Amino acid sequence: MAHLVPLNPWTAQVIMTPASAPVFRRQSTVTVALVNAEPEPIAIELDRTALVIIDMQRDFLEPGGFGETLGNDVSRLAAAVEPCRAVLDAARRRGMLVIHTREGHLSDLSDAPPAKVERGHPNLRIGAPGPMGRILIRGEPGHDIIPALSPIPGEPIIDKPGKGAFYATSLGRLLVDKGIANLLVCGVTTEVCVNTTVREANDRGYRCIVLADCCASYFPEFHTAGLAMIKAQGGIFGWVSGSQPVITALAGGT
Repeated sequence: MAHLVPLNPWTAQVIMTPASAPVFRRQSTVTVALVNAEPEPIAIELDRTALVIIDMQRDFLEPGGFGETLGNDVSRLAAAVEPCRAVLDAARRRGMLVIHTREGHLSDLSDAPPAKVERGHPNLRIGAPGPMGRILIRGEPGHDIIPALSPIPGEPIIDKPGKGAFYATSLGRLLVDKGIANLLVCGVTTEVCVNTTVREANDRGYRCIVLADCCASYFPEFHTAGLAMIKAQGGIFGWVSGSQPVITALAGGT
């Protein structure tokens, strides 16, 4: 449910990160939405919420990319595409900040640790030639976000060298500059890049709502376990919801 809440004309918007300070903005009302979630419903200020779509890239979702070179069935990730697109459409209609991330490396692999590069067969590693260009290299076709979820002008794209979206990126600064306190998190894979990003965000004071059907894993049991860890112990890392409750909240319905 969404409703308007009167505030003091000067409201301190504080993001608890080491590099930030309170941001004061003049505002008379904010829109608060109650999102049905586990372990319990959560009320969020929509104007201080961003949608983060993690690593929905061809290298992970399509045949011939990095995911398949590791021996995974990439078709398992397809289930998250349509729910992600529905939430993305709803966020755009509302004018919400939408952030896309891509995992990938510089062409000379100077930002890729040997421990990461040396996994698997030498011909199928990061940087090796593949059907969509060099595997997991920035600028190659496989590094791109899938067409169904392509960013539109004005939507930031965070290129990251690691699993988490905060490590060695500008994401933290972007969120502080935009006054964001809450993150709606989608993407792949649930137990790796999604989980790592949520844990990083949690340590920085952000409230994360992970949309279960907008995430996926090559291993269904890892998807289930990854979501369970996030919402355990009263939401130790965040909340778990789904596309439809969030779409309803963004539309201001009940």
